Amino acid sequence: MPPLRCSLPLELGTGIEFVAETGSTNADIVTRLRNGDLLPEGYWLVADRQTEGRGRQGRTWFDGMGNFMGSSLVHRQPSDPSAPSLALMAGLAVWDAVSRCIPDPSCMMLKWPNDVLLGRAKLAGILLEAVEQAVIVGIGVNLAMAPDLPDRPATALSSIGPAPDRDVFATTLANSFAAELARWRQYGLEPLMSRWQSIAHPLGTPLTLRLPGTTVPLMGSYAGLDRDGALLLQLADGSVRVVHAGDVFV
Repeated sequence: MPPLRCSLPLELGTGIEFVAETGSTNADIVTRLRNGDLLPEGYWLVADRQTEGRGRQGRTWFDGMGNFMGSSLVHRQPSDPSAPSLALMAGLAVWDAVSRCIPDPSCMMLKWPNDVLLGRAKLAGILLEAVEQAVIVGIGVNLAMAPDLPDRPATALSSIGPAPDRDVFATTLANSFAAELARWRQYGLEPLMSRWQSIAHPLGTPLTLRLPGTTVPLMGSYAGLDRDGALLLQLADGSVRVVHAGDVFV
């Protein structure tokens, strides 16, 4: 069965560098920026394999062949919305790119702040890192295969059909990311958060949070986003807690 082709043509991608293997595409871009390289927005570094790929909370990112593993960057401007909201923007870009590669996007949803779920299983993850006035956005999408995770289910697009061609998917994602970045800058957070919430876990969804530096999980239900995109978690006593960072389980 031939690979599933994404809907945007490959020639639209003009700034993608493919490498066979590296430690971490995020780390490579960080090093290049600190060495004075003038990497523009729209540049992407995509690897066939990552030997030291990282996820949030210091976890290792699975580097299955045929999957998408890549990083880009955003140069912060004084008029930009808040930097943490880039997590929501990046999640929307990944959702949009994947939605162009499957017959029924309704089987996907976003989980705060930017994981993409297929059903209830993790399909994609995003890691943001700040370097001076730049934000590096690392993205991993399980196209061909998924890892066995100890704390949550994971899946790949190959579970519902032929795996998309990685290089074509890279172009689709680069274009989706550029479009979402332009909307984020031009229209601000209100329309972005409205779109994000329309494809995220519904209000009232039970959530379990693992906050940084804690071992006891926090349980509650999803109560929306605050004005800056932070998670609002309604606790059992009716109070609402604002969460700026943490691991969320649906």
